Order: sequence, then structure tokens, then C-alpha cells
Amino acid sequence: MSGQQLTREIGKSGVIASAVGLGTWAIGGWMWGGTDETESISAIHASLDAGVTLIDTAPAYGLGRSEEIVGKALAGRRDKAVIATKCGLVWHTDKGRHFFDQDGKPVHRYLGRDAIFHEVEESLRRLGTDYIDLYITHWQDPTTPIEETVRAVEDLKASGKIRAIGASNVSALELEAYISADGLDAIQERFSMIDREIESELLPLTRANGISTLSYSSLALGLLSGTVGPERIFSGDDQRRDNPRFSVSNRDKAQAFAKAIRPVADKHEASIAQVVIAWTLAQPGVTFALCGARNPAQALDNARAGTIRLDADDQSAIEAAISAKLTDMDR
Repeated sequence: MSGQQLTREIGKSGVIASAVGLGTWAIGGWMWGGTDETESISAIHASLDAGVTLIDTAPAYGLGRSEEIVGKALAGRRDKAVIATKCGLVWHTDKGRHFFDQDGKPVHRYLGRDAIFHEVEESLRRLGTDYIDLYITHWQDPTTPIEETVRAVEDLKASGKIRAIGASNVSALELEAYISADGLDAIQERFSMIDREIESELLPLTRANGISTLSYSSLALGLLSGTVGPERIFSGDDQRRDNPRFSVSNRDKAQAFAKAIRPVADKHEASIAQVVIAWTLAQPGVTFALCGARNPAQALDNARAGTIRLDADDQSAIEAAISAKLTDMDR
């Protein structure tokens, strides 16, 4: 059955967003073989038109490029979007701990108060807005106490520059520290049919504390979309080119899985990707599913997943297919 676009609250913040969110890492171009600004803007517009209000971005996606494109796309439509962006991966300072280099610039994990206040202003400028709906610490900084980080983002919330607070890529101990410091509305973590580690520790904590979970890589970088066959060639700096997960063997298994759940997709007149996203949103504790799109067709396909409601028979069939086809994938 299909219905209206599913919406949910971000933690206890009062901020309501579509359960399907548009992830814009690929729109930034970095590690995705470049970007087409016109197509990216069209993808964002198509998402909004289809009722997808949650737009997730980050400064690190192309060193500000993704945020700039999101800002251009939302000009005149800011009130239609719930913007999530991040802090903590910095290239304006060498404080914290070096993480990686991007375009010849060293990027550090740093969540000190000084950097957070600097970063939020840069993000607001690039996004062309005066507030951010959900502000997320992107990767955790072992050199800064979580209490300092939380105080900084809480001050931003009190000032009206952000509306809700999130943390990403956390361990169970880090999540417990955020919970102890209070004020956390959401976490953002990798979760998919083949990445279910957060079910054991993180999701029980979020469910017990009224914290939302945003899943990223819900389609496992596209592997579970049903469209990545063994003949696909990845070029340029596309991260999938040398990723063992995208071995020919794994792609064959993903195609076999897609075939196994085709009856569920046909029942809902849906694509394989839509069924996978709908399954993600039906998992206990998973509140939002972030899905990348680089053109309007991909954006619209993802958006429809938010209108699909899987029943118990669908869930059973999908779980059986996961067990039979996806459990022994290369990592």
C-alpha cells in the first residue's frame, strides 16, 4: 500500500521532517567522480516537490561545495526544507587530530568551541540562511571533551542559529556521554541491510532516550539499489572503484537479492531501491533514511519510498532474502 509522505519528529526538538531525506555527499563531488551543479539543483528541487523536506549536507562534502549547491537550490524555498548540516571536520585550523587530505588540504577532526562557532557561520553563509534545523557533530574528536562540544552547540541553539542537536559516527560510550550532557536530539549512523551493527548497542540507547536515528548509506552506496550490476565500471575518484564491497561477487549477490524481493516490489508497484528504503524506515529505532541522488530521476525514486508501507508478510519475505543472499558478502 502507498500513502502520504511519512514524516517524523527529530528527537524531542519539535522539528518535523520527511522520513526519507536527501543525502548530498555525492552532490559535493568528492569521492563520487565530480558533480554537475545544474543536475544537483534539479535533484534538490525534485525532492522538495515530492514532499522530501529533509536535506542533509556537510562542509566536508567537497570543502563547502555541497553546502553551496544546497544553498543555491533553496534560494526562495528555504521554508520548504529542513536542513541538516555538520561540524567537526575542519581545514581552517590544525587543532584536533588529522583525519584525511582533500584537494591538497589537511582536514582535522576538531570539535572545540572556537571551531564550532567559526564553522556555523561559514555554513550559514554557504547555505544562504540564518538558521540550521539540525546541527550534527560529523566525526568525534578525541582531543575535546564531549561536554565542551555539547555546551557550544547548546549555546548556538539558545541563540536561534540551530534548532536541534545531533552527533554522528559515535561509539556507545560517546553516545552515553552525549546523553549524560543532555540535549541530544539525533544521531546519524551508517545502517543498511548489510550494515546492522548499530542494532546491538546504539539503537537500544536512542530508543530508551527519545533520540532519533538518521541512517546514512541506506542503499550501501548504491549496492542495494538493484541497478549496480557486475558490468558497472566506476571511474575517477569514485570511492566504489576499489571498494571490496563492490566486488563482482558482491554485485552478483546484490542482484540475486533484488530478484528475490522483486515480488514485494511488484506488489507495491515499486523499485527495488524503494523497497530497501521502506524496509530501513520500518526498523525499530531508525527514524530517518538518508538517500543520495544526483539527478531528478534518482530523487523522485527515493522520495516515493516514503509513501510505501510494508506489511508483516513483506517484512518476512525481505528478511528471508537478506538471510539467503546478503549474509556472506565480502567486506
